[in-house]
This record gives sequence, structure tokens and C-alpha cells, in this order.
Amino acid sequence: MKIMIGNDHTSPDMKWEIVKFLEGMGHEVINCGVDTTKSCDYPQIGEKVGRAVAAGKADCGVLICGTGVGISLAANKVHGVRAAVCSDVTTARLVKQHNNANIIAFGARIVGLETAKDIVKAYLEAEFEGGRHQTRIDIIHEIEERI
Repeated sequence: MKIMIGNDHTSPDMKWEIVKFLEGMGHEVINCGVDTTKSCDYPQIGEKVGRAVAAGKADCGVLICGTGVGISLAANKVHGVRAAVCSDVTTARLVKQHNNANIIAFGARIVGLETAKDIVKAYLEAEFEGGRHQTRIDIIHEIEERI
């Protein structure tokens, strides 16, 4: 699987640990985050990952900022993106099973490295359940088309 990862200045070290973790699972990782703790604008990174995922250049995305919220908000502005903030394994599994999220996000100031790895693993191992959940995703797409 091809996974695009993006991060802001709060999380370059965590990003590289997640990259190693993903590569160790056999995934191809495209890095578009920053490698310094110098302040940067996370919306640009969220948009870049969102556009790549929406265009099919990556199968899914992983975003990291201080809380996961800001960078996911930016990604969610891209048509076709369903980015979800996950601070625990259950949420990570359910956003894939029920919402078919194509990007997950988490906060480097919120979760530790091992929890972040568990979140990524749970998300990647989960499968979309379809059925009534697809109906709801279709409604979300209809809303998106009206914007």
C-alpha cells in the first residue's frame, strides 16, 4: 500500500518513527511533512496530503500535528477526503469500518509513539464494512457536492 504522511513542526521525530513502522509493515511511504521544529503552517501540509489521496496518488494518508485537529481540518477541505482524528485504537478501527476514512490524523502532543503506532496499525488492518455505512458516506458526498 502507498501511504502519504505529513506533519508539522510538532512532530518530525514521531513522523520518522511512524515512517519506519509503516515501511517495516511493507508499505511504501511518501513523506511530505517537515523535518524541523521550526514553526510552519500545517494547513498547507494537510491540503497536500488530502489532494494526493483524493487524486489516487496514495492509497491513504497519515497526518500529525499538535492535536491532529488542525491538519485534519485542512485535509477535509479537499473534495473526496474523509480525514478523521484518532486518539485511540477503537476510533482508528471504526473510522475505517464505518466511515471509510481515507486519512487518519493524531496529535503528537496527545498520544505517545507506541499509541500512535497502534492507531496506525488498527486503521490499516480494518476493512470498510459497506452496507448502511456506504449509504451514509453517499449522503456525505451529496453534501460535499452542494458546497
